[in-house]
Amino acid sequence: MMLNNDSSNNVDMMLENPKKALIKMSIPLIVSLLITSFYNLIDAAWVSGLGADALAGVGFFTPVFMILVGFGNGLGSGAAFALSKYLGEDDKHKADNASVHSIILDIAVSLILTVILLAMLNPILNAMGAGETIGYATDYGAVILAGSVFIILSNALYGIFRGEGDTTRPMYAIMASAVLNMILDPIFIYALDFGVKGAAIATIISSIFVIMILLYWFYIKKDTYLRPDWVNFSFKMDISKDIIKVGIPASIQLLNNAFFAAVFSALLAYLGSTDSVAVYSTGWRIVVIGTTPILAIGTALISVIAANYGAKNYNNIQIAHRYAMKVSIIIGLIVAVLTNVFAGDIASVFASSGSSARIAAELTSFLAWIVIYYPTMGVGVASTYVFQGVGKGITAMFQTIMRETGFTILFAVLLGVVLGYGVWGAWMGIVLGEIVSNNITMIWADLYIKNLIKMA
Repeated sequence: MMLNNDSSNNVDMMLENPKKALIKMSIPLIVSLLITSFYNLIDAAWVSGLGADALAGVGFFTPVFMILVGFGNGLGSGAAFALSKYLGEDDKHKADNASVHSIILDIAVSLILTVILLAMLNPILNAMGAGETIGYATDYGAVILAGSVFIILSNALYGIFRGEGDTTRPMYAIMASAVLNMILDPIFIYALDFGVKGAAIATIISSIFVIMILLYWFYIKKDTYLRPDWVNFSFKMDISKDIIKVGIPASIQLLNNAFFAAVFSALLAYLGSTDSVAVYSTGWRIVVIGTTPILAIGTALISVIAANYGAKNYNNIQIAHRYAMKVSIIIGLIVAVLTNVFAGDIASVFASSGSSARIAAELTSFLAWIVIYYPTMGVGVASTYVFQGVGKGITAMFQTIMRETGFTILFAVLLGVVLGYGVWGAWMGIVLGEIVSNNITMIWADLYIKNLIKMA
């Protein structure tokens, strides 16, 4: 299949040289995710200036925010799978039609989710034990939820670009959004004296800006390979099912991450205090930055696997999976060592002044210990995303639930509560849960791919 622009060349590369395609797609994704994580950290740094209670309040809303991002990313993964598969099957017309299906589904899901979460915000925060920080949590959360359609849609639209193998232009949009967010944060938080509401307003404006850029490429410049135009739309149940069978389970598995964060925050509040929640919410932002390259490789892997699955190039699926694991393990080791060595310096950036300084020692300890599981994440992420790439979203969802709600919470309660190791035991519960489940997932994926090749 030889097509005539950069995106079509990307499709050819996914089919003919999966290793090269994986790296080419991963690099812009790494940059994009790092930038997103970086300005999330900047949000935390600016909010920390309002005090530890403000930081904890935003931390209590984090699980709800993860629901929004989770549905956006999940629907984006569903779109990337369906579009890449159709292009692998050499059916561009169906891929164009699917891109419109994706946008319609994104908007419908985001509107429904916004109404539900706005109605349930206070009960959710109270159930997590927000306590005296609930005012900060609701101030921040109400603004975010009011504009949640933009957060979900911006994340989901990236899936259309990934479906055609283009991760570069979304990177440019995210870079522009990040710069805008960093400019707006101090203005809305301090200059206009909106406090934590200001951080939320800056986030929403930045998301709207991303959408405007993406829609410009789709509908004004019209230079994308896939064309999500209404003229290409004809409702097809099989297309909707393909997007949903990966998109909804992927959203639910990320929703499970939010559930884990909520349960874990409640566990920390029980074992320690709201300061421990502030440590977790801040520290996890740093963890996200450290593991971003691994997640980026896994995200790129979905499209590479899906294209080859559609083309029935099953040997390429094995090649891409094993290569993704090797690269991810190396990255995980490097990042783990660097984070451990510089844990104190990193913590000082977010806990160096005012009441936030009291969490510095605990944050340093968290960063030093949590990195133990990073290398095993390299095999777990790549293996879970293999199942998304072949359309087995339910399997990928189960693996995530097994890891978070299953092993991780189990070990956290066992070490933190039953054996009495407190907050440190909860940290180590994350580490042990990740190590066990990631290795199970790796074996599972390897056996599945071998069987796929054998049955071809």
